[in-house]
Amino acid sequence: MEVTRLSGLGVALATPFIKGNGRYGAESVDIPAFKALVRRVLEGGTDFLVVLGSTGDAATITDSERDQLIRAALEEAGDTPVVVGTGHNSTAAAVALASRAAALGAQALLVVTPYYNKPQPAGLEAHFRAVAEAASGLPIIAYNVPGRTGLNMIPSTLARLWQIPQVVAVKESSGNLAQIGEIARTLPPGKLLLAGDDAFALPAIALGASGLISVIGNILPKETKALVQATLSGDILTARAIHVKLLPIMDALFMESNPVPLKAALELDGQCQRAVRLPLVPACEATRTALAQLLEPFGMATNTGD
Repeated sequence: MEVTRLSGLGVALATPFIKGNGRYGAESVDIPAFKALVRRVLEGGTDFLVVLGSTGDAATITDSERDQLIRAALEEAGDTPVVVGTGHNSTAAAVALASRAAALGAQALLVVTPYYNKPQPAGLEAHFRAVAEAASGLPIIAYNVPGRTGLNMIPSTLARLWQIPQVVAVKESSGNLAQIGEIARTLPPGKLLLAGDDAFALPAIALGASGLISVIGNILPKETKALVQATLSGDILTARAIHVKLLPIMDALFMESNPVPLKAALELDGQCQRAVRLPLVPACEATRTALAQLLEPFGMATNTGD
């Protein structure tokens, strides 16, 4: 697959759950709702799909559910690339997840830096090399999200990963615009920088990012695609106008831990239940109310009942 197919708008898909009476919250994955969500974001112009990332509740998904979700995304995707999250803080587990995703037909992998362990740069490089060896030649997007992992992959460490041919892109979610700028400045030919935060899409692309992996794209894919396209084409006035319009919703989607508010927004739009699994709990009423008010002008938030 050409690396450029991982540019533009990627949507980090939510994983809809069916609410149950189990001890740990939602009991099963809602595959029909997931497929409907995939179709919705594709109709909105999404360039590539990301399954089983942070937004996809990957931390509480079972192995059998992972297979179901990957297969479902591939069935609906058509020619659109499907990127599968296969990160883990155990290298052996990450290797197994990468190998399985490749066997199921994934076109690329999203590999988060190992969380909790806080590996040294040499350990991080060895981790990604091991995953690359198991990935059957698939391109890899390295995922830097220090707010979740406790480790910030600084540009000098990323430079080591660029030496691995399969590491073709970085999803940069540090929230540090200076760091984003430095990654863009030192980006090797043939490698991609992708914004990992919706609110940073405009400045990151203006600095040299090739696209965005989005949360808000689950609920407003057309508007998010328009933001990305306008910024990539250099139409900053249009991009800024869209950014200003979407920013309050972008912020509201992180009023509680992602994907809790997103699940509430999807429920308000009648797309799925707001169910999550422990240790997460469903969005509080204040979050739901705020989202309903923000989404109403977009013709959403019609399902306000319990």
